[in-house]
Amino acid sequence: MAEEIYFLFAHEPYFPPHGLREVNGTIVAAATLLHPHVRQPDGARMHRLLHNGQRTDGEIVPLATLTHELDGGDRWSETAHWEGVISDLLTLARFGSCDSLGLALPALERALMCSGPNTRVINYNPATGQRETHGPQQRAAVLATLTKNLHTTQDGRELWPGAGLLPAIP
Repeated sequence: MAEEIYFLFAHEPYFPPHGLREVNGTIVAAATLLHPHVRQPDGARMHRLLHNGQRTDGEIVPLATLTHELDGGDRWSETAHWEGVISDLLTLARFGSCDSLGLALPALERALMCSGPNTRVINYNPATGQRETHGPQQRAAVLATLTKNLHTTQDGRELWPGAGLLPAIP
């Protein structure tokens, strides 16, 4: 089982203090879902989902991937109130109660992160006047870039998930 997994979620954009660009996505350590200020047991259930399957150490898993794994979201109601969990995570991240990496995702990258791993995103390129289709390969490339940026930014350190974490659900 992978030791360190990261969780990516998109959200309404905001400008951080002293920020030059709006933040519209956030990456946290999956263990942050076990924080006592995250709605429980929902956060712990999402943490368990992130640690199931064929994850690799250091992998960034978008919320949309969990949705895909839960039958396109049909099983969210029996798993977790994900909207509340995301709201809690964003509050923790914005107020420094955990480490996070705020993202200023361009529209296409955001669309790819908000779509399942097998989804195709079609966008209009005004420079060429053509529609372009982006799919799993482009999504994987965005995740690879985000992973590299995360590890470069953290200089080999893991993101701190916060204090007083609750136990994980086996």
